[in-house]
Amino acid sequence: MLRLFEIERGRVAELFSEGAVTEEQLSETVWIDLQEPQEDERALLEQLLRTELPESEDVDEIEASARYFIDAAGVHIHSLFLTQSEGRHDTSTVAFILQPERLITVRDSELADFRLLRMRARRGQVEARSAQELTVQVFEQKVENLADALEDIHVELGKASYLVLEKEDTDLEDAIDMLARLEDSNGKIQLCLMDSRRSITFLQRHIQIDSELQESFRDITRDIDTLMAHTGFLFNKINFLMDSTQGFINIKQTNIIKMFSIAAVVFLPPTTVASIYGMNFEHMPELDWLLGYPFSLGLIVLSGIAPYLYFKKKGWL
Repeated sequence: MLRLFEIERGRVAELFSEGAVTEEQLSETVWIDLQEPQEDERALLEQLLRTELPESEDVDEIEASARYFIDAAGVHIHSLFLTQSEGRHDTSTVAFILQPERLITVRDSELADFRLLRMRARRGQVEARSAQELTVQVFEQKVENLADALEDIHVELGKASYLVLEKEDTDLEDAIDMLARLEDSNGKIQLCLMDSRRSITFLQRHIQIDSELQESFRDITRDIDTLMAHTGFLFNKINFLMDSTQGFINIKQTNIIKMFSIAAVVFLPPTTVASIYGMNFEHMPELDWLLGYPFSLGLIVLSGIAPYLYFKKKGWL
């Protein structure tokens, strides 16, 4: 899907075309957003750029030299963005190609950041005078979305804290699953923040920007530093709750083992008495005694009650 944007009186506006997009329209566009590109759309853009667009496997490379570089087509940045599917967060890489007169983004999935930016553009809320300022707007939207995701994790972590530390009869295995999901999401957000800082640093070095744009980059960097500290706090809290949950599970398992151990000790004396009177010796005085059977039963009961009362007195039960 190909989306085109232009700048009108300092604001970004989306262009809607009823027919096929022409090369002339592309050349006059400030922002070209390519999502899950078709072969004809790729060919049209490659003809405009006079170079090949990056493939999915190239975009996902992790080496710095493959993610941040400059060539004849412009400044290339492959940046990680946060996605969410079925309640779990993941990352998706967006390829930025920044030229003096336009910004080109290539991605394989729909992203909340770009959807929100389109909605804001339709309402005339995205201010930009150049492709460089538009790139700043994209990263500002990205960091804002990451901050919202961290706030959601903080709220979910509060619920997990209540389940683990306060609520009785909590299914601790479900709590561990919840904490593991939050830890994974927090890690994905931290990864996106780190990638954003690297992207902004690269842009500051290799594009011509004025003092106002430079200050915008500094603001984004300060926001990233603040959010990075917050992810560290969330990691510590998640680890604390995970350790607490495992500790409660260990306590429950220890109590179960303790009950089995006490039961074994309580039934050991009665078993010993029963074993003695189960022997097949010829001369056993109690065998000819009229009260021998009630005596043996009473001895079995007494030998079982005595350890139980002792453990109760010690507070082990």
